[in-house]
Amino acid sequence: MDGVNANTYTFALQADERRALKDVLAAGNYLPKTVAWAEAAADAPSWRCNVVLYASGKCVVQGKGAREFVENVLEPTVLRRVVLPPEDAAGPAAADPGAPALGAEALSPHIGVDESGKGDVFGPLVVAAVYTDAALGPRLVEAGARDSKTIARDRAALEAAARIRAVLGPGRYATVTVGGAAYNRLYAKMRSLNRMLAWGHARCIENVLEAVPDCPMAISDQFGDGDTVRRALMARGRGIELRSRVRAEADVAVGAASILAREGFLLALRGLRERFGTELPKGASPQVRAAGEALVRAHGPAALVEAAKCHFRTIDQILAATGHSREELPPEGRVLSVPPAAWRRPR
Repeated sequence: MDGVNANTYTFALQADERRALKDVLAAGNYLPKTVAWAEAAADAPSWRCNVVLYASGKCVVQGKGAREFVENVLEPTVLRRVVLPPEDAAGPAAADPGAPALGAEALSPHIGVDESGKGDVFGPLVVAAVYTDAALGPRLVEAGARDSKTIARDRAALEAAARIRAVLGPGRYATVTVGGAAYNRLYAKMRSLNRMLAWGHARCIENVLEAVPDCPMAISDQFGDGDTVRRALMARGRGIELRSRVRAEADVAVGAASILAREGFLLALRGLRERFGTELPKGASPQVRAAGEALVRAHGPAALVEAAKCHFRTIDQILAATGHSREELPPEGRVLSVPPAAWRRPR
């Protein structure tokens, strides 16, 4: 990373990273625009930022949600490494065997919440919550609790998840998986990924509170206006203190939750591959589009409602390439997060 200034992040990208970023901007829910001297540029309304890739290889991400975009899209999909340091030093910054001692907040009784799958065309949205305290925190670190994006291999993430669940035992964690037609129906109703995330985070917190009703605090990653999870909590959770922050995965409980959420996503994606007999890659790359085309040719367009998040613009590209249109999908598959007229909106 070359530079950072408040809500602006600047990176020098290598040739392969530039190609990966252009693939991301071409496939996801982004609004292309023209910027002088740029190879690619787009607004990212879901992330509340804009992205410009200049011909020199310089990439600039700017806006209120720029950090969230870097953490959730640029790091895992384009750079394939973590480049931003944690903003909160109270938790285990690296969660390695050699990580520093846990701070007071990390050792206090609290619930951490995180999600997986929100940027992937195929597979569900999975939210997980984990309870920890002074006794559990060090054991979770030993089990490998940390931001799952720092774990490169899926197998290593699954192994860490098994260790974390063994440490926690029943009741101290919960997961909510929203996939297939259920995801698309919920999105058609809410018309907002942030509202769906808030609903999932709130349900997980409520479920863990059944086992630890006296837990005083929950920590989650910040999204939306910062108060969306609080509004989604029901009676059991409304007495809990909710701390919402960027880079929340630095907290041991949130890091553990991120791994359990990734486990849920990977297992669900594996189940979809077995069900349809088609490789379904992660992310929103050209390989995802090719897999979607193979899925539609083998099972028809309605299969997308069960296997994919249909509000992604990628779905229209898949349908067009196979001679179909969105109107052929069931009602829950016809909702777009970005209206088609806005894709080529004049700038």
